[in-house]
Amino acid sequence: MMPDIPQSVSELVDLLAAMPGTVAVVLGGSRALNRGDEGSDWDLGVYYRGTIDLTALSTRGTVFPPGSWGRVMNGGAWLECGGEKVDVLLRDLDVVEHWTKRAQEGEFERDALLGYLAGIPTYSLTAELDSCVALRGHVEAAPFPPKLAIAAPRVWRFCRSFSLDYARMHARRGNVAGVAGQAAAAVMEEAHAIACERGQWVCNEKHLIKATGLGDLNALFAEIPVERASLLQWVGLVADQLGVPRDEATPWKRGTL
Repeated sequence: MMPDIPQSVSELVDLLAAMPGTVAVVLGGSRALNRGDEGSDWDLGVYYRGTIDLTALSTRGTVFPPGSWGRVMNGGAWLECGGEKVDVLLRDLDVVEHWTKRAQEGEFERDALLGYLAGIPTYSLTAELDSCVALRGHVEAAPFPPKLAIAAPRVWRFCRSFSLDYARMHARRGNVAGVAGQAAAAVMEEAHAIACERGQWVCNEKHLIKATGLGDLNALFAEIPVERASLLQWVGLVADQLGVPRDEATPWKRGTL
């Protein structure tokens, strides 16, 4: 069921659709999934091919052109329309199709991005297509690739175990913040692995831990000790709850630089 779109937002959709280069305008995020509330933003994705003329959008506020937010998040604008908060997100269809093909082959990369603990996987661009609602034009959704469901969990769990190993290193030094940061990243990485095993698209990390059944780990993070020996034991508890084998091989330890 399509949510009722306020007139001010609908007018912005028309403006976005009319920009030279636009192929489609979609509604994404919680609003597209009918999970939004009165305080939810309106996420509008603008899919374009090659280049796009953002002149009209720039009259509404500050625009971050393609590439400003990295190769995955790309660019866009944070606007307010008639009291409604609207996020405009630019998506280059050539880039989307490239990473969709890579995902179909079981391949992906991770980029560092503000607000993401484990980084943003390149298949997020394909995941967005699965949940968005087209408002103008059309974009093709893709099912979760079987090859990605096999290959991605191994990658994410390598990252998870690496993060836990660094958490132990911080624990031996009594660095509580370092332990918490690396352990939190490990939880998010395991959550990604679980989602991929299930063939479940993930657009961001906001609800990832709960959705993958790892919510009980929050209680552990509420009781992080400060003494070194206890810190090390605490990391072990996190690893146990994540299902990490105690005799797990660590290939990154085979040599040193």
